[in-house]
Amino acid sequence: MSEALRERLPRATRWVVKVGSALVTGDGQGVAREAIGAWAGEVAGLRRGGRQATLVSSGAVAEGMSRLGWAERPSALYQLQAAAAVGQMGVVEAWESGLRAKGLHTAQVLLTHDDLSNRRRYLNARTTLRELLRLGVVPVVNENDTVVTDEIRFGDNDTLAALVANLVEADVLVILTDQEGLYDADPRSNPHARLIQEASAEDPDLERYCGSSAGALGRGGMLTKVRAAARAARSGCTTVIASGREPDVLARVAAGERLGTLLYPEREPVAARKQWLASHLRLRGRLWLDEGAARVVREAGSSLLAVGVNRVEGRFSRGEMVACLDPQGQEVARGLANYSAKEARQIVGRPSREIESILGYVDEPELIHRDNMVITAAGL
Repeated sequence: MSEALRERLPRATRWVVKVGSALVTGDGQGVAREAIGAWAGEVAGLRRGGRQATLVSSGAVAEGMSRLGWAERPSALYQLQAAAAVGQMGVVEAWESGLRAKGLHTAQVLLTHDDLSNRRRYLNARTTLRELLRLGVVPVVNENDTVVTDEIRFGDNDTLAALVANLVEADVLVILTDQEGLYDADPRSNPHARLIQEASAEDPDLERYCGSSAGALGRGGMLTKVRAAARAARSGCTTVIASGREPDVLARVAAGERLGTLLYPEREPVAARKQWLASHLRLRGRLWLDEGAARVVREAGSSLLAVGVNRVEGRFSRGEMVACLDPQGQEVARGLANYSAKEARQIVGRPSREIESILGYVDEPELIHRDNMVITAAGL
């Protein structure tokens, strides 16, 4: 099975690459511009190979500490936020310079975990990131440490990277760290420690291999990486944990080389994300479809357009889960609404080209996009 898993990587088209604080800041010495330039070149290589890439970059707090002359990571929230504000300037400038030198445009995207748990903001962020990728831009994502509260103390960019992988429907999440991968013991104290090359991301035994130390600069450690892989796997994404200090690490991973630790999902990507949609969100309303719309949704899994809807029930906001019913009242599908109930009532039965003239704006041409819809058992 190992070879088959690695052989899939060259065919993966959408990548998320997370680079840790120790790597970005040269173990706290300041922004590692030469290393960032090298990773930017590797991202450019992914792009030349027809792949889309999103970067999740740590390092804002660590770079701020370096600029401010702080030897130890502070515990006070206001000091962490100040360090993040100072350091973010250097981190994003280094990535922008490195990627621009390779002929790539980049965009800074600052998120909090709450942005990705709130369904409306989730859809807004998803639409923006997907458009940036379509335009050939490389998004550089970081947690918005300057304004978050509990996230800065309990959050970590490994988890954020997994959420971003779900957001852009990534095939592969690469977590670059200062370790070779996940070992069955601490290699710094146990010379017999063995690198785990492949395992299921949902294997509960993985967590007991993780040490407790997150290092002086970061918030994570191997435990958060293993948990991030499990989270990404629920959307069908394969995770590779590898050393960012390996030369040409991304190119070698993309070529299928046995590098680092590969943690694979138990389900195929589409099935996994559909299950996530169906099981993690509460039903907030109902859309009654005409016969034609019910048929194309049920048989072809097509997006739902407002023109095929006759009636709207319930009170829901953009991004909340609604059921789609056929004229007989049988449930055909469930999905995330691109418009609120109030907006949906104004545009039902109308073609997509009229949405802007009715509402004064248009978020999406579909009432529910097929990527955010799951055909339910009652509709089969």
